[in-house]
Amino acid sequence: MLGQLDTAIVLAGGFGTRLQQVVQDVPKCLAPIAGKPFLHYLLQGLAQQGVQQFVFSLGYKHEQVVDYLQREQANRSWKVVVEHSPLGTGGAIRLAAQTVNAAHVLVVNGDTWFDVDLTQLAIDHHQSNAEVTIALKPMQDIDRYGLVELDERGFISAFGEKQPAVSGFINGGVYALNVDEFVQSTPHINFSMEQAFLSPRAGTGKLFGSIHRGYFIDIGIPSDFDRASVEFPSLFKLNA
Repeated sequence: MLGQLDTAIVLAGGFGTRLQQVVQDVPKCLAPIAGKPFLHYLLQGLAQQGVQQFVFSLGYKHEQVVDYLQREQANRSWKVVVEHSPLGTGGAIRLAAQTVNAAHVLVVNGDTWFDVDLTQLAIDHHQSNAEVTIALKPMQDIDRYGLVELDERGFISAFGEKQPAVSGFINGGVYALNVDEFVQSTPHINFSMEQAFLSPRAGTGKLFGSIHRGYFIDIGIPSDFDRASVEFPSLFKLNA
């Protein structure tokens, strides 16, 4: 019987350079949205879909995140790993992945909410036997994100550069990951998940695209941070 993705790596070690003009002195994952840290909503949404264990990959101002978790998330099962020097997105995932006991793990960004059906993501990941299954979001009028191309079986055939496009699929930053395969095939150095790991594997049958049409927002830029502050109160129940 297919199991759920019940362990999540949360990437929350970035500097948040683009967001510092409106949110200063806190990591992006703690940016206040309608009176609560962004991380509150992320953990609430994942837990509602069955995620039971969290591994936080931290770096910039990690003490603040640990303090928040100890104060506000003491009822959840979590642990942290800290980058003492920047490892890139790939290195951060690798460091965290070596601490989990699960064969397959969910990976999410600590500054992005993508309402992915985790049951369907797990089904797609296991049926495709992919090394990584990426949750893809259909988008209109794209210029911030590169397009992702699929072959006739649903495997990722190419990653496009960022450029204006009428519509297409984007990488939503949510991954189902085969832990052993990933750790064994990646170097012990700073590397980018997107450029150094995913892009070279396009067209090899190792990356599957799982399409999800749920709500998506990346609070990494001020305009979307402001939009989240307006939309989250109705999207999430703030008394939860």
